[in-house]
Amino acid sequence: MARAILITKDGNGQRAALADVALPPLGAGEVAVQIAWSTLNYKDALALTGAAPVVRRHPMVPGIDFAGVVADSNHPDWRPGDRVVVTGWGVGELHWGGLAERAHCPGEWLVPLPGDLGLRQAMAIGTAGFTAMLAVEALARAGVIPDKGPVAVTGAAGGVGSIALALLAGRGHAVTAVTGRREEADYLRSLGAAAILGRAELEGKPRPLARERWAGAVDTVGGTILANLLSATQYGGAVAACGLAASMDLPASVAPFILRGVTLCGINSVETPAAPRLAAWAKLAAELSPALIESTVSGELPLESAIAAAPRFLEGRVRGRILVAVAPELA
Repeated sequence: MARAILITKDGNGQRAALADVALPPLGAGEVAVQIAWSTLNYKDALALTGAAPVVRRHPMVPGIDFAGVVADSNHPDWRPGDRVVVTGWGVGELHWGGLAERAHCPGEWLVPLPGDLGLRQAMAIGTAGFTAMLAVEALARAGVIPDKGPVAVTGAAGGVGSIALALLAGRGHAVTAVTGRREEADYLRSLGAAAILGRAELEGKPRPLARERWAGAVDTVGGTILANLLSATQYGGAVAACGLAASMDLPASVAPFILRGVTLCGINSVETPAAPRLAAWAKLAAELSPALIESTVSGELPLESAIAAAPRFLEGRVRGRILVAVAPELA
């Protein structure tokens, strides 16, 4: 038995509660991980509150990422004691996830902790940081380099936005942090923001083409803001879209694409193959200092407090990363 948050659903709706759950025996190629740390992400908040149909099987243990120590293995690449991190692959949506003391999953889903990265640091980065790195790398592949001009990051005070901002600033970009929370200006500057822009300035009706302002952008919110980013991206620039906190819609025209050659890069961190996944984690460990990683952590909760904390994400009141301490004593 393992203590976990369990989401159940019946004719009266959804319920999330702390419970003791029995995991099935390990299958062929599967690994059992004793979880030390998990996190709360926006997607977890949607799952825990039932605000969106993130969970596609019931009952479900939510938690889209976790870090811990291999306890048992039916996979040749993993042995008890190995320290690992898991993000994506439908964990917490289709497969029992990280808001639990223990998880069983295919060995191919595991990533060894790179360098000197600790389990807590791995979750301070987590899905948010992994997604941010994929977005930053997509801009680099599209030719967005510091000499091309400033870049923007929307939802800059959130988990993905915070780490994307830090990564881009660390690579020499002049970053405009777009946020609806002006009170977080000092925090954003501490991550490397060169300028702060109120979200309202990108919430108006999008023009087919606006004044060229940025060489590229990382967008975490979608909707009108993404459309306005595209219209204000300079010739040959690129925008990496990795979130939909505002909307799934995109009320844009084709003008940025066919008149300015703008590239829209879609980021899906869930199904990223093994090779780029390992490469992204290696770069995260190399480019983010321990102090910077810690600066993005705004809260640490025990497992039993995760359910009550979830609504804060939907209200836009979470800065950076929220860690869930499951068994922090694990090495």
